Amino acid sequence: MPERRMRVLLAFLFLFLGCDKPAERAGPDAVTRPGKDVSERKIRVVTTIGMITDIVGQVGGERVRVTGLMGPGVDPHLYKASEGDVTRMAEADVIFYGGLHLEGKMTEVFERIKARILTVAVTDGIDRALLLRPPEFEGSYDPHVWFDVTLWMKAVEQVAETLAGIDPQHGETYRGNAKAYLEKLSELHKYVESRAGELDPSRRVLITAHDAFHYFGRAYGFEVRGLQGISTVAEAGTADIQALAKLIVEKRIPAIFVETSVSPRTIEALKEAVRARDFRVEIGGNLYSDAMGDPGTPDGTYIGMVRHNIDTIVSALSK
Repeated sequence: MPERRMRVLLAFLFLFLGCDKPAERAGPDAVTRPGKDVSERKIRVVTTIGMITDIVGQVGGERVRVTGLMGPGVDPHLYKASEGDVTRMAEADVIFYGGLHLEGKMTEVFERIKARILTVAVTDGIDRALLLRPPEFEGSYDPHVWFDVTLWMKAVEQVAETLAGIDPQHGETYRGNAKAYLEKLSELHKYVESRAGELDPSRRVLITAHDAFHYFGRAYGFEVRGLQGISTVAEAGTADIQALAKLIVEKRIPAIFVETSVSPRTIEALKEAVRARDFRVEIGGNLYSDAMGDPGTPDGTYIGMVRHNIDTIVSALSK
């Protein structure tokens, strides 16, 4: 965000926190800093992307009140915190975010706010040796770890232990909820492996709008190509489009994919570039990458999102 707007938001944040007087916040919903007793009320949680919001709901259950900042179709790479977001974070007991520069424009806000509010990156519990660091990411780790279900399971454990640390009286509740959810994720991982196995290895080429699916490719045996880089801030150039068009024609790839949180403009341009080479490639469907579907729908959950993606991919590449 522009530097002046960032300064205004941070000034607002510290003004809000500076007014945090115990006598004024003594009610049942009082803001509680780490180490304070929250056993008699719900933990107030703020999250960034929907996948994290879903984890907290699964692990925290009735013990948490969760506010997600980024809804369906929202790109976390480009998201800018509003004054309302800063207020919500200042009133939270804990903030969970992705980390690894996923929420690029909010990094400074998290760094400033963590001095007063418990602020946790769910990827902190993942061994860095398991993370991807492609050269095109300019020295940064790939933050899209949720596309490997086994890595996202480690994020679930991070959330469970954080909530148990805030509210030790209900620690076994959080750990029990996490254990039950992890069993479901283990089954999800097997499902994705099984569905991917339906495709001949030569058919496992996934082309999307931006480089979000590398963990998916490593875990489930796909070659992955994205028109944009790790962040959607980067723009795909004509040379990128032509290089991918050449690959599609050479490998006779039947489908490419758009993402719900990324403009379809570059994928449409790629489709036209392929057509100019006398080959027809279809748009295989919408994939969820940096955001989930609408709340209350199957795709509005992490498990539903992952199942939608692999089913869409296999269906389109099987043709």
